Amino acid sequence: MAVKRKRKSPAVENEIINLTNVSKAYSTGAPALKDVNLHISRGEFVFIVGDSGSGKSTLIKLLLRELTISSGYINVMGYDLSKIKHRKIPKFRRNLGIVFQDFRLLKDRNVYENVAFAQRIIQKSNKEIKKNVPSILAIVGLAGKYKAKPRQLSGGEQQRVALARALVNQPTILLADEPTGNLDPKNSWEIMKLLEQINENGTTVIVVTHNREIVNAMQKRVVTLRRGVIISDEEKGGYIDED
Repeated sequence: MAVKRKRKSPAVENEIINLTNVSKAYSTGAPALKDVNLHISRGEFVFIVGDSGSGKSTLIKLLLRELTISSGYINVMGYDLSKIKHRKIPKFRRNLGIVFQDFRLLKDRNVYENVAFAQRIIQKSNKEIKKNVPSILAIVGLAGKYKAKPRQLSGGEQQRVALARALVNQPTILLADEPTGNLDPKNSWEIMKLLEQINENGTTVIVVTHNREIVNAMQKRVVTLRRGVIISDEEKGGYIDED
């Protein structure tokens, strides 16, 4: 099936993600991705969509260098992820923010400490943490909730904490894996508006989602995977129904 394209290739000098002829097969031999070519420019907002088993999760794990490719070439933020040394992976990941469907908050710590944890990992000083954490909590609308524990928050508020934690280190790329999967429509839209605001401030945003309504309404670039193959890559795209 020919890939449907309605977009120009990004300028090489502005490219922040480059997958060229990337394939990934698991130990069983089953292919998860097959000959994928994907080029994302700095500052883009991209939806990655597709049914379960289409390869979306595998793609995210490759971008995070949780998995390695079987063949092809993958470069993220100037790092050749097929050749990167293991000791350099933590440094590479410092420039990535990640938000998951299930929040993954530290349940025994309050909002402030959950966000500060990300700063402590990269050894920010206490002075910097005391400046940066309240600032990012204000951006996500949680300035007054900094003492609350996760169990005292709604699902939407918990996802905002997760988003603040992902953003506090000012990542170059934000990866959001089903960020609205556990949220009601109102909170889903609020999270997507925050992601759009973050993108407008210069962060490259990549969102994996099943949310057809959001994808169709936001009119961003949409990359559709099916059985490990990119079948469509469109500017101002929409959700493609199965044949």
